[in-house]
Amino acid sequence: MASLIISSPHSARPNRVDRVMLQVILALIPGTAAMIWLFGWGVAINMVLATVFAVAAEAAILKLRGRPALPAIRDLSAVVTALLMAIALPPTLPWWLTLLGVVFAIVIAKQLFGGLGYNPFNPAMAGYVFLLVSYPVAMTTWLAPSMLAVHSVSFADSLHMILTGSPPPGLSWDAVSAATPLDEMRTQLSQGQMIEEIRQSPLWGDFGGRGWEWVGNWFLIGGLFLLWRRVITWHIPVSMILGLTVSAGLFWMLDPQAYPFPGFHLFSGGAILGAFFIATDPVSACTTKKGQLIFGASIGVLVFVIRTWGGYPDAVAFAVLLMNMAAPTIDYYTQPRVFGHGRGAG
Repeated sequence: MASLIISSPHSARPNRVDRVMLQVILALIPGTAAMIWLFGWGVAINMVLATVFAVAAEAAILKLRGRPALPAIRDLSAVVTALLMAIALPPTLPWWLTLLGVVFAIVIAKQLFGGLGYNPFNPAMAGYVFLLVSYPVAMTTWLAPSMLAVHSVSFADSLHMILTGSPPPGLSWDAVSAATPLDEMRTQLSQGQMIEEIRQSPLWGDFGGRGWEWVGNWFLIGGLFLLWRRVITWHIPVSMILGLTVSAGLFWMLDPQAYPFPGFHLFSGGAILGAFFIATDPVSACTTKKGQLIFGASIGVLVFVIRTWGGYPDAVAFAVLLMNMAAPTIDYYTQPRVFGHGRGAG
């Protein structure tokens, strides 16, 4: 009787870097489309500039290192870094600041450590924090969402602001810019206002700022797409969201007039984007399942702590970078037991 010969199992759909990165780019589309709708063409211009700068910086540094640039560029990792950082940047940021941030992310935070797979920190967040610490005023100047804007900002206006660093002709920065919900909440609370009074402003929606809530919702859809495609696992996003929700919820229950409802923290700023797209970076995050739960929950708690008592209104980037430093230690102490090793093993 002839026996059935079956070859060794092979994956029919190899998990190549470029395919993973392409799916991340696709998952970013809903959230970025919402941002362009709400904050104008400056978001798209920043994304294009950041991508061009990132690819050029990657090619230049690899040439200096004597390594071929084309394979590294084709894996799309530099493009994803550029897009994530561009999304976090204000849509009015001058082009040369975008250039500085991207060069720092690619050259210092990525290639200086050996390139993709060796960087201990998330490159996009490293570039963002570099800009935020160095140029805090420019990095906190955001446009008002379209439904709250007094003056509409056209494509030409957005291009003018980015290329020249000055407001549109005939307008001042005060006429087109507005505080973010996190910044507004922080400022009003520091002046002794209560949550109920603060939320009387038309700036607020159901949970967070008007417009900002929809950005979070659409990035959530993109994150669920990544989970469905198994590009990421649920451990870091769920634990980060729970860490932020539980810590914010405890203080909200103690004093709801001094601490915002947990939904405010989730749908204002970069919490959802951070949970699904930034904290899940496979290189700089934890690799063990138990470690990922600790890693994500710690980021969530740190986001609440820094937002509430720190010096910056949003804290996702700082929390991610702090936990990037702790990731190797967490992995070391959460390694799963090797099969056959332990009590009773020969």
